[in-house]
Amino acid sequence: MERLTGIDAGFLYMETPTLHMHTLKISIVDPTTVPGGYSFARVGEVLGERLHLLPPFRRRLVEVPGGLHHPLWVEDPDFDLAHHLHRAEIAAPGGPHQLGELISDIASRQLDRSHPLWELWVVEGIEHGHIGFVAKIHHAAADGVAAAAMLANVLDAEADPGGRPQDEADPADAGGPPQDEADAAPVAPPSRPWRPEPIPTGTERLVGALRDLLRNLATLPGLVRRTAAGLTAVVRRRRSGALSPPLPFSTPRTSFNRALTPNRWFAMASLPLEEVKAVRGAFGVTINDVVLALCAGALRRYLDERGELPERPLLAGVPVSTGSPDQPEGPRLAGNRVSNLFTSLRTDIADPVERLHAIHDVTRAAKEVQDALGPEMLVDWSEVTPPRIFSAWMRLYSRLKLADRHRPPINLVISNVPGPRQPLHIAGARLLDLYSMGPILEGIGLNITVWSYVDRLGFGLVACRETMPDIWDLADHLPDALAELRKAAQAV
Repeated sequence: MERLTGIDAGFLYMETPTLHMHTLKISIVDPTTVPGGYSFARVGEVLGERLHLLPPFRRRLVEVPGGLHHPLWVEDPDFDLAHHLHRAEIAAPGGPHQLGELISDIASRQLDRSHPLWELWVVEGIEHGHIGFVAKIHHAAADGVAAAAMLANVLDAEADPGGRPQDEADPADAGGPPQDEADAAPVAPPSRPWRPEPIPTGTERLVGALRDLLRNLATLPGLVRRTAAGLTAVVRRRRSGALSPPLPFSTPRTSFNRALTPNRWFAMASLPLEEVKAVRGAFGVTINDVVLALCAGALRRYLDERGELPERPLLAGVPVSTGSPDQPEGPRLAGNRVSNLFTSLRTDIADPVERLHAIHDVTRAAKEVQDALGPEMLVDWSEVTPPRIFSAWMRLYSRLKLADRHRPPINLVISNVPGPRQPLHIAGARLLDLYSMGPILEGIGLNITVWSYVDRLGFGLVACRETMPDIWDLADHLPDALAELRKAAQAV
């Protein structure tokens, strides 16, 4: 049993009937490598064998009376794997658009908080005889780094690795995801049988909440001092004339910067990682700079085709891990250690190379601003935010569609998570492609989440069906954006 951190609980408080705070991890596999052949029943068996390596999967929420403090995670005494495991079949011809339709439907429905906050959909009928796994996990349970570590625990380096004991997971690097899983082997059974813990009484929850709340409030004076010092440093930087990222709410408005609806619309694209690395090397930037530039180039084309390209550049929020190098090495299988930096996509610049360099410069400045503020500042403030007030405000904001009445703080979210670098298998099936879908927020109605796998970058795009019905057009512009940068790199 443990209390949710403030940032984990914040993802619960943000949720409304139109703002869903779950994430999706989508895997496409080739079942021809499965020893004995694929079956839905075998998927359930493999998942059941590995539940002890997936800590959030048997935990459910228990609220504190009166919402005095953040809820608790407890082992669910009524846990039933069958409640979380589902089977679906997509319509012919089973291509990316048909798969995207099903993923959109799965993403449009919220998770039931009376059970552990996850589902796994096994998707049959995909072209070429492939199978899809769509895992829906609430953001309160895991961020992209923790999700990558959990994914490593259901993956094998071989289709039938034999009976060697397996370490629970490889260490995570500074960016978050697991290292190469080439030495992975079958899982050993848990050291002791799983037993749920007793759920604390209302009185016990209330006493524990008061104790933890007083402990958090004792940190408030120091937090105020650190925040004031960080803000002072940022103001000095801006006054010095050094390059600084745009401020939130200095954004243009686009058709996807509206109040949300409950309906999600998902699209995906896959790009060769080697070409992205070639662009990085040619222009002396980072992989993340190139990813941002690809999104910027695709968005510029998309908006220009619709007569919507604004004069001011779009502003993106970029989630970054706040894990400290001083923390003990090992896989992080739950929770969120994430902050955000804000950077300009420089969609006002027509030349793709000039745009890439401008993104590099402003993103580097954004990192320096984040360092000045302290990457843990958002996490620390979330610990002392009153839960009931935060939740009530979010529901009111959503119900009144207030996002339609002001500029968005940012235009979209772009997340880049390095994934496995070795070919892997799920339940014996060879993993072909890996995609992720992050949440969208009120007024910030587009999320582009990028996961790498071996030699590909998988882009997962999500928006509301009503505000961005042509999201596949944006996905189709990503290869074009890479092609123009690749052509420029070859001329260097």
